[in-house]
Amino acid sequence: MAFKVTFIGAGSIGFTRKLLQDLLSVPEFNNIQVAFTDINENNLDMVTKLCQKDIDANGLDIKIFATCNRREAIKDADYVINVVRIGGLEAFKPDVEIPMKYGISQCVGDTLCAGGIMYAQRGIPAILEFCKDIREVAHPDCIMLNYSNPNAMITWACNKYGKVKTIGLCHGVQHGHEQMGEALGIPFEELDIICAGINHQTWYIQVNHNGEDMKDKLLEAYENHPKLSQAEKVRIDMLRRFGYYSTESNGHLSEYLPWYRKRLDEIENWIGHELWNQGIYAGYLNECIRTRDSFETDFPKWINEPAKVYKQENRSNEHGSYIIEGLETGRIYRGHFNIVNNGTITNLPDDAIVEVPGYVDANGINIPKVGDLPLGCAAVCNSSISVQRLGVEAAVHGDDKLLRQAMMVDPLVGAVCNPPEIWQMVDEMLVAEEKWLPQYAQTIEQIKKNNK
Repeated sequence: MAFKVTFIGAGSIGFTRKLLQDLLSVPEFNNIQVAFTDINENNLDMVTKLCQKDIDANGLDIKIFATCNRREAIKDADYVINVVRIGGLEAFKPDVEIPMKYGISQCVGDTLCAGGIMYAQRGIPAILEFCKDIREVAHPDCIMLNYSNPNAMITWACNKYGKVKTIGLCHGVQHGHEQMGEALGIPFEELDIICAGINHQTWYIQVNHNGEDMKDKLLEAYENHPKLSQAEKVRIDMLRRFGYYSTESNGHLSEYLPWYRKRLDEIENWIGHELWNQGIYAGYLNECIRTRDSFETDFPKWINEPAKVYKQENRSNEHGSYIIEGLETGRIYRGHFNIVNNGTITNLPDDAIVEVPGYVDANGINIPKVGDLPLGCAAVCNSSISVQRLGVEAAVHGDDKLLRQAMMVDPLVGAVCNPPEIWQMVDEMLVAEEKWLPQYAQTIEQIKKNNK
């Protein structure tokens, strides 16, 4: 079975090696073509060496084509896997640090809130260039699997403006599924779940065990769990007040809502400190810095460790390889994917990107109709969708007024800051991130003149 998969942003060790291992654990995929591309030649070289070592150790006759020429890597690709972070940590740092000057404490800052909105301003124009390359030199039916955040906004822009079929992928549903099993004391494989909502705000609307509805047992299970009751205070409170558990970690979820981080002296009431994703300020940024700093020093150790073994039981729960397996072999796969709504969730806007159940086989990616979300859950999602829509249009058109409106409409930014503060914060963030924001060049020059 021959087809080509291209990884953009392949210098990311965390995703690239794992996703490639997943893919090459499929027996039929022992002679596929693999291309890596990244703007960081050094990281690209290190990751390529690690992955090629794995391939050789597993006896496969595959030679990775690695290049900093993105267009060459994309040429004739059937699938493109996007794992980029535009601007890297240099750009990400002001996403987190500047809002904190205004009282906006973010644990992550890559999906919504001030950081997530700016993340989209950098990412969308660059990824639309990827789409242009895909349209022009990839296989005509090429599908992009997007892992980059802000997942919903990037997937939205790629489908609407990039004109490339793009599926957004995330592991929040899978991780929450496993966690619910821990809370209930049931092997998670025995829990039949259905989630629906938007990325990082997806709700477990069905949780069954042997035909029994377990949703009403979740709150008591979490409240009585010695570890989770302390680590997931925001998620538990949302479950208590809205009736449904949300997919994303405590730290992520806390910054998408107006209630839990708006007073700096109360944040400690809602977060944990055992792991970065439990809500501590700049938790994700600091974790990424730690990982980056260890990359080069750990590379000699990794290259001398035993190779990854390509076996079914070693595959991760990331959706990407299973989608490609379903499309290429016809094996049926059920997962949760981010797609253009188009009536799938009937009380969310049709143009929004929603995260919903899907089935994959040789006939394609098939999405069943979900119907209405519970009203409260839909209300939470709709608030975020308005931010996403404004953020996408601002990024595509370089419209700083829409950008400022996205910040104002954002639940946490709006809960903390007044309009003049938001305007000033946006000015600071635009100037700080100027080199990654070509669409705002005139606006940034005007801001600089005004501040002389």
